[in-house]
Amino acid sequence: MYWGMYLASSEPSAKPDLGIAVAKKLAKRAVDRNKLKRMIRELVWTAQTTTLNNDVVVKLKKPIGRETRGRLRKKEKDFLRTQIQGLI
Repeated sequence: MYWGMYLASSEPSAKPDLGIAVAKKLAKRAVDRNKLKRMIRELVWTAQTTTLNNDVVVKLKKPIGRETRGRLRKKEKDFLRTQIQGLI
């Protein structure tokens, strides 16, 4: 599992918050880190509007792009997306 997801309950009247941690050591290219962050924001925000009403922190735990010399490919991006959807 590449991701760690942590939930914290918030007050019922408060808007849920989102925190994302993608370390430079785990995703070398800034382009890939930003793509991952945008993908996570999209998935978590849609879940927060429908079912998830908690504060969420998502953290990348394993390095990506090792087989592709540091570049995030579509196949790997789709795999990471399905893992995040499984956590939510």
